[in-house]
Amino acid sequence: MEIMGGDGSEDSPLHSEETDEQAESANTELPLPAAFLDFLKTNGIDPSIYSAATAKNIPRYVRLKPGAESEICEIENEIGFKLKPVPWLSGFFSIPQQAKIASSEAYREGKIYGMDAASGAAVLALDVSPGEHVLDLCAAPGAKLCMLAEILRRSGTLAGIDISKHRLAACRTMLQKYGLEDCCRLFVADGTSFCLLPQRKPVGLLGSNEQDITGKYLYSIQATVINGSNPANIQAISCGEFGSPQDESIDIYREWTSKRTWRERRDSRKGKSLNNSNKSLEHKEPELIFYGKCSGIVGLGRSVVFQTGDGIKALKKGYDKVLVDAECTHDGSIKHVCKFEQWGWDTLERRLLDAERITSITCLQLQLLNNGFRLLKTGGTLVYSTCRQ
Repeated sequence: MEIMGGDGSEDSPLHSEETDEQAESANTELPLPAAFLDFLKTNGIDPSIYSAATAKNIPRYVRLKPGAESEICEIENEIGFKLKPVPWLSGFFSIPQQAKIASSEAYREGKIYGMDAASGAAVLALDVSPGEHVLDLCAAPGAKLCMLAEILRRSGTLAGIDISKHRLAACRTMLQKYGLEDCCRLFVADGTSFCLLPQRKPVGLLGSNEQDITGKYLYSIQATVINGSNPANIQAISCGEFGSPQDESIDIYREWTSKRTWRERRDSRKGKSLNNSNKSLEHKEPELIFYGKCSGIVGLGRSVVFQTGDGIKALKKGYDKVLVDAECTHDGSIKHVCKFEQWGWDTLERRLLDAERITSITCLQLQLLNNGFRLLKTGGTLVYSTCRQ
């Protein structure tokens, strides 16, 4: 499921329908390969749905930031199209494919962002409540992550996992753009083997000033709990007793900064060298590429953050909600199939219908589902979603 970006169109007076001439030119049959037609017939699917006209008329979707409802008319005037509410999905609106949103003020200010309706439905089904600990096991490209973070805000925690570092970095950029990063932590990791549990803050120790407490006091609280000390002595421990921010011999997470320490740069070089020497390496330790100030990470030692947990421990201290929006085969996506107009119809059978590829994706989906369930707390909810297979 993908983010729908603003790919451009003319700025025009407010309208919502394409012209008859445009519709007629789009109403053509796609030259689907015989192998794909046989596949559709075997599965009882009408091939006529895969047409240029159908693809042309599939709307794009945007999500409106909560609280921006009074600005709908202004947004419509700016992008030149009506925002049509999606009846079954609160906060979502459909717009024509040619609508231009990426250059709009509303988009730049985070009042709207492109998000597929199916992705929104998966998040809605998860029924997340503030204060819960949520895991998005296939987080990129980030639209679902933003919606989840918007629900949680500074309560609870949200862990976003993806095997692709550059795609997860794009998630980080999205979260920061929309000011939704506070409760998030992002790990580059294999979702089939990720096994880190949420960092649950001790109830009743942070008080009403939780969001303003610096890293040193968060660490002091954790040290108090771990060592069984008297909570009254929490603020007696200063940051200096654990090493100054420049003392990189102490592995304590302070507030996030985009600037990397010499140790992080060294470890990154080592990681690249290791990857180059062994491309088939799997199940390596997760790489933490971002954490918000309310994510439960600030002030903790590395050994605590990277404690693994499964089995009985996960049942008690696992995630309240887990979302597994797994990779799919794409054969059920009309828009994806239509892309073969540019890619070449002769490549469709190899890229979509290859039995080995389908088996591989099916196995991956099952592994992601199993691992997501393994990390779920007793009484929690898991939502598994995919386009097909």
